[in-house]
Amino acid sequence: MKARTQVIWLIATAGAYLGTAMLYRRQHPLPESLPFFLLTRLPFVLALVYLGLRRRSLSTWIFLSILLGVLIGHDFPALAIHLRVLSRIFLRLIGAIIAPLIFSTLVIGIAGHANLKQVGRMGLKSIIYFELVTTLALVIGLVAINVSRAGVGAQIPVVAAPENLNVTPQSASDLLLHAFPENIAKAVAEGQILQVVIFAVLFAIALALVSEEKRRPMLSFMESLSAVMFKFTGIVMLFAPIGVGAAIASTVAQTGVGILKNLGVLLITLYVALLAFLLLVLLPAALLARVPVKAFVKAVAEPATIAFATSNSEAALPRAMECMEAMGVPRSIVAFVIPTGYSFNLDGSTLYQALAAVFVAQASGIELSISQQVTLLLTLMLASKGTAGVSRASLVILMGVAGSFHLPTEPILILLGVDQLMDMGRTAVNVIGNCLASAVVARWEGEFPAKSSAAAV
Repeated sequence: MKARTQVIWLIATAGAYLGTAMLYRRQHPLPESLPFFLLTRLPFVLALVYLGLRRRSLSTWIFLSILLGVLIGHDFPALAIHLRVLSRIFLRLIGAIIAPLIFSTLVIGIAGHANLKQVGRMGLKSIIYFELVTTLALVIGLVAINVSRAGVGAQIPVVAAPENLNVTPQSASDLLLHAFPENIAKAVAEGQILQVVIFAVLFAIALALVSEEKRRPMLSFMESLSAVMFKFTGIVMLFAPIGVGAAIASTVAQTGVGILKNLGVLLITLYVALLAFLLLVLLPAALLARVPVKAFVKAVAEPATIAFATSNSEAALPRAMECMEAMGVPRSIVAFVIPTGYSFNLDGSTLYQALAAVFVAQASGIELSISQQVTLLLTLMLASKGTAGVSRASLVILMGVAGSFHLPTEPILILLGVDQLMDMGRTAVNVIGNCLASAVVARWEGEFPAKSSAAAV
């Protein structure tokens, strides 16, 4: 952006903030005198705008909108409360994405892998390993957030709490029956994400069983739908800085800046949980499969660093495959397990989703019972398969799960304030988990290390 344009933006921002402050001053007494208020606030606001113009990335804009939202919520609380409509618009747009995105990605993930049918045994072993490890990740996430209780005390206000906000206890048979859809259109309209997921899984299995001639057109349609919905998500996310900033501003206006403490505790909780997952799940898995830990750490260091820096698992995929093959995992297994794991084995993302879902309930003043959290875990076991390794795709999954459990969606926007910092850690764990999966499956198949690699040693 040219320097003259940046200057115009800065002048416009200064004028807008100055005008708002003077108008607000007439009706609401400020804690400081107006000159001192402008002297302390205006340079900071201009610095935020300048950084946003200089570094035009969505992550930067969201982070800066958080800071600006805190200022507006603190300085202009009456105005900030009215900004909530902007956050509600963003939530509605995200809600429109959930069903088609999860449905299409799940169908592609199951029916699109011809290798699952061709290599049968290895595919079955991979799926068993993926489900076991991701389930343990979900359990660790649930335990961590229940111990830290990071969301308790946040008291994020909701626009209109539905009457069924606290889910009434149901029997096991009721919960099981509710998981299966009687009308897929009704399930989509009511936001019953688990019903959509189960329908997608059954649809994908049926699609995989028909002939190639009939499967290919439907699979092509699903691939196109998935690609369009991810583009749709990208467009909607351009509105994220405004929606998130408005959510933070209205929250601070009603609850104060205490929410920042809750987000800090959540961030620490996530990284402690990720570390626990690495030490309590992945390390024992490596030892049981007799994977040389030092060699593995050396092999995954570079792809994990790429994933941590970019917050995108896809960016580390080529290097991860090269490093695992160089370590001694046969190319055929690497080429099958790691790409398949990008749909079925996102350990860091699934752990985060369990942790974040309970945080949303805690921040809304809702206590989820053990049975409800078990149901939540089962829902995430299936729904998380649609995360697809794309940055911020977890937001879509969380929105769907919140709808299924009648939880408010406003706290999910607050999570975006630290999402970039959380995304870095969970994405790195995604890559590490998939790299280890390739070595474990290779050992399970009796092909690790590969003969060529062993001969080289």
